Amino acid sequence: MVEENLYKDETDEIIAAFYEVYNSLGYGFLERVYQNALFQELKRRGFDCKAQHQIKVYYKGKEVGEYFADILINDHIILELKAVESLCREHELQLINYLKATNVEVGLLLNFGEHPQVHRKVFGNNEKKNLRSSAQSASSACHN
Repeated sequence: MVEENLYKDETDEIIAAFYEVYNSLGYGFLERVYQNALFQELKRRGFDCKAQHQIKVYYKGKEVGEYFADILINDHIILELKAVESLCREHELQLINYLKATNVEVGLLLNFGEHPQVHRKVFGNNEKKNLRSSAQSASSACHN
């Protein structure tokens, strides 16, 4: 599928930068230390990076909350960083929700734990349109 390979070269380079930072610092630091180091490494490699990028969440046209993605790359890849023993389902859902709430389709979940972990998520904009259409249809059906 085309979406699965979306921004593959960029994500491969981001993953290489992740391992560069991990191999230099090891594990045991706070997430913020890794975020700062990875931000610098990505900038050094020529990426356009935004740290703690605000993502607003809307419900029926009204803002109901906000997220802060750890790093937004080139305005089309979200990085969610962790420094935990092991990634869990909640971490993946957090990234998927970031993707759902934006037009960004690709995200990387990067864990700087004792054993480094990388999860790549793709949530295509077509899926988001279908999700929104289904929600609107369900809402309309409830009012009939």
